[in-house]
Amino acid sequence: TDPVGAALVRRYLAAFGPAASADLRAWCGLAGLPAAVAAVRGELVVFRDERGRELLDLPDAPRPDPDTPAPARFLPAFDNAVLGYQDRGRVIDDAHRGLSVTGARFVLVDGRVSATWTVEDGTVTVTPLRRLTRPERTEVAEEGRALASFLSDGAVDRVRVRAAPS
Repeated sequence: TDPVGAALVRRYLAAFGPAASADLRAWCGLAGLPAAVAAVRGELVVFRDERGRELLDLPDAPRPDPDTPAPARFLPAFDNAVLGYQDRGRVIDDAHRGLSVTGARFVLVDGRVSATWTVEDGTVTVTPLRRLTRPERTEVAEEGRALASFLSDGAVDRVRVRAAPS
């Protein structure tokens, strides 16, 4: 009966679905969400993840084929693509999860946190968290150049990809 709660559920799923109810709670931190989810459940589609958890989504939301590669993306600190889930393991390995609350800026490679990035003197520096394949490294460098150019209003497109940890 809460139109604001129902709208919140729909907006969250539009941005982050398919997602579990626990993901929605972790994202907004509000109590009372079960009633809001129950109110809109009839208009949602239900999936199960690999662990059998129920995932909800909007019926007309785009859902690419699971084998579709996700392009490299540079995320700002505290981005909801990483923080917007109760189970952040969908996006970031447990070994690096602590970085998500320290203000680290992440590089997603095929939809997973694979590096961090900083900017100093106009150069975007990428620090891999794992070994990147040659094509991944090339893709990250290209996206890094585009970011450097954007941040400098087209004046600089320098990127440095550091060596991966051993």
